[in-house]
Amino acid sequence: MSNERNIILTGDRPTGRLHLGHYVGSLKRRVDLQDSGDFDEIYILIADDQALTDNVDNPRKIRDNIVNVMLDYLSVGLDPDKVTFCVQSQLPALHALTFYYMNLVTTARLSRNPTVKAEIQMRGFADEGLPVGFFAYPVSQAADITAFDANIVPVGEDQLPMLEQTREIVEKFNRIYGKTLVLPKAVIPENETQRRLPGVDGKAKMSKSLGNCIYLSDTPKTVKKQVNGKMFTDPTHLRIEDPGHTEGNVVFTYLDAFCQDEDFVEFLPEYSCLEEMKEHYRRGGLGDGKCKKFLINVLEKTLAPIRESRAKWEKDIDSVYDIILSGTNKAREVTNGTLHRVERAMQINYFEDRTIVKEWENLLKSQH
Repeated sequence: MSNERNIILTGDRPTGRLHLGHYVGSLKRRVDLQDSGDFDEIYILIADDQALTDNVDNPRKIRDNIVNVMLDYLSVGLDPDKVTFCVQSQLPALHALTFYYMNLVTTARLSRNPTVKAEIQMRGFADEGLPVGFFAYPVSQAADITAFDANIVPVGEDQLPMLEQTREIVEKFNRIYGKTLVLPKAVIPENETQRRLPGVDGKAKMSKSLGNCIYLSDTPKTVKKQVNGKMFTDPTHLRIEDPGHTEGNVVFTYLDAFCQDEDFVEFLPEYSCLEEMKEHYRRGGLGDGKCKKFLINVLEKTLAPIRESRAKWEKDIDSVYDIILSGTNKAREVTNGTLHRVERAMQINYFEDRTIVKEWENLLKSQH
C-alpha cells in the first residue's frame, strides 16, 4: 500500500466540452499541481461510466465527448509526460471494487448524501424514478479514488460530501479486513470565487441546458455575445452616474476570478487594480459597457492561447488517441494491483495459488 507517496486523482464526466467554471474550479489548479513537482503520480479519470448513469439512452454523447474533454485537458496545459489520462470504463477493477464497497454502505446513508440529493433534484429523478447506478455514484467514486491509492483529491466545495463518503468506506473496510486502503483528503480551491463560478446569467451553476456557459473552445465572437447579451450587472445601476453594487454583480464576479493587476496596464490603464475600479463603480460614474469590454479583454487573454493549443491538437487526433490509450493501459495495471490487494484482504483470492487446497483439506479433516 502506497501510504508514503503523494498521489492525486481527479477527473470529469465526458458529457460536453469544458467551460470556464471547470477552468477556474479545477483545470488551472491541476496544471499548477502537475508543475509543482510535489506529487509522485497524478491521474485524471475520464468518468464515462458515471456519465452513463444519467445518459444511458445516449451513449454516443459520451463517446463523442471523450475527445472534447481530452482536447480541453491538453489545450489548458495538462502534460501527458506529467499526468496519466485514463478512461473509467476500461478499468475493470473499478467495477469490482464498486460492487465490494456497496456492501459497506446502506441505502439510508446514500440517501442522506447532500450532493446526491441535489443532483437527483436537478436531474428530475425524483419524478421519473432513480437509477440504481446514479444512486450509487458515491460508491463508484470511492472505488475510483482508492483504486489509485490517491491520498489527495482536488474537489469543489459541493463535492466534499462525496469524499467524506469515500473516507467512511475506507475506514470501514480497513476496520473489517485490516489496513488495506489509503485514506484520502480533499483539497479545495483557496479563492472563494473559484470554488463555484456562476453562469453568465448569474445562476449558481454553469449548464449547457441553460445556455449560460462560456466554453474554453468558444470563438471570440461567442464570448463577446455571452458577456454583452447575457451577463447581468446591477439592476439599480440605471445610469452611468448612479452608484452601483459590485457584490452579486456577475461582471465583477468574473473579474474577481480572472483579472490580474497587469491587465489594467494593458486594457484599462486609468485604474491600477480591480479594487480601484470597484470603488469607482460603487460611487458612480463607471458604465456597465466599459466594465464588460474590459472583462471581454481579460477573458480573451485567458482563452486565446487555449484556443490556439486546441487547434494544434485537433490536427493530430492520432496522438490524442495514443495518449489516452497509453494512460489507460498504465492505469489498468495500477488498479488491478489494488483489486488484487483488496481481494487478498477479503480472502476471496481463491486462485492466487493452491494455498486454499491445504485449507480445504484441513477443514474436511476437522469435520470428521
